[in-house]
Amino acid sequence: MVMVVSMALVAIMQATPQAGNRDGFTLWQLPEQTPSQMMSYVLRTPNGKIIVIDGGMAGDAPYLRQFIKGLGGEVEAWFLTHPHVDHVSAFIDILRNPDGIKIGPIYASLPTEEWMLKYDPQYAASLINLNKALKETGRAAVELASGQDFVFDGVNFKVLAVKNTEILTGTANNSSVVLRIWDSTKSVLFLGDTGPESGEKLLRGKYASYLPSDYVQMAHHGQDGAGEEVYKAIKPSYCLWTTPLWLWNVDNGGGTGSGPWKTLETRKWIENLGVKRNYVTGVDGLVEIN
Repeated sequence: MVMVVSMALVAIMQATPQAGNRDGFTLWQLPEQTPSQMMSYVLRTPNGKIIVIDGGMAGDAPYLRQFIKGLGGEVEAWFLTHPHVDHVSAFIDILRNPDGIKIGPIYASLPTEEWMLKYDPQYAASLINLNKALKETGRAAVELASGQDFVFDGVNFKVLAVKNTEILTGTANNSSVVLRIWDSTKSVLFLGDTGPESGEKLLRGKYASYLPSDYVQMAHHGQDGAGEEVYKAIKPSYCLWTTPLWLWNVDNGGGTGSGPWKTLETRKWIENLGVKRNYVTGVDGLVEIN
């Protein structure tokens, strides 16, 4: 079951955390709090353990912080897909200013600062800032490995891909961690900002058989990410778009289709797959999946 949650209900839920879905996990797709695209997901296991994936921009941190606190304030595990500013900045803010939030292990597959400075210099500052925050707080990111498995309260996590530092196009996006999460009721595939090149590698890789999933988080916010063949392999029933309205409509101020992004093309792919519904942050706001 999927719920598009009103802000009034969010306030109630945060004040009084619910018992949770005893048959499976609950997943929330959090909406952006700034004009920027971003990615932020919170998962609650049947017994109430909280897992966070990415988190968004620094401007998304207050909303995310209150959301986590409303669910008890203790994060069992935090997964980072890749070190771009729209994915890790809220995490950095909360790590430095937890305001009562407790964070368990931090999982990632990060390139070196030298690699980022050479191949993705425009966004190297976000990795440098992340590493600085980890050092300041006495923390470290646990390196993920392809094929690695986790189980939290009967909820399965499998790492299908980690950093691809041999891919020098799309650089950090193509080094996104890919996670598949499932229980007895549903499965969700997180692609992060997986690009066309790493998407092709995923299709050819050892764990391609794990791609089919009920839900898929659209790569790179649904614009200029993984290719159509990846989505054909996933065969999703529902698509999760961390996509503000301007990006959903490819509108740079001149109306629908006026911008340079490829979202409309990706939307056509999904339409051709017969997906039952798209859940879009810029359209639906907070979405709850049970």
